[in-house]
Amino acid sequence: MARWRDIKQGKVDNSIKKKKSKTKDTILSNCCNTPLINRFKAFTTDTFMVMMPLMYIVFYIVLGSREEFAKNMLLGWSYILIPHFIIMLFFWYKKQQTPGLKAYELAIINSSTCKKASLTALINRYIWTSLSIMFILPLFIPYFRKDKKTLQDIISNTCIINRPNQTIPKK
Repeated sequence: MARWRDIKQGKVDNSIKKKKSKTKDTILSNCCNTPLINRFKAFTTDTFMVMMPLMYIVFYIVLGSREEFAKNMLLGWSYILIPHFIIMLFFWYKKQQTPGLKAYELAIINSSTCKKASLTALINRYIWTSLSIMFILPLFIPYFRKDKKTLQDIISNTCIINRPNQTIPKK
């Protein structure tokens, strides 16, 4: 172990500090490592497990029929998207996993710290995911990026990682 005085006078190389910073950068760069196909599978699973039951309830129980939904489409979609937003945020914030993410052993985290994402980051992620789906073109962003981050990952500073049967660290 080098003495502080020797390091300060430049007699000993401060390689310990450099090694620590390199390993931290390596950990953060390897943090977001999930293939796009697994993220797509998890998204599809969530669509069928969360969105489809909500749509069925709104179509046939709340509004009575698909024809009524077609007449009041704005009201119908608000009845679907508001509960969907609440359910997804609940899963993301409490468990860092939705049912689809859990099925494929994935989790959402803050990409700069590799820890639990904040509530505002998760709200941003939901909004930008919805906008990306509506406008379609942003869905192709990960195919042009080396790190394979989506628009919602970039803006909300979150990412989806592989987490097989591990707990995610708190803030």
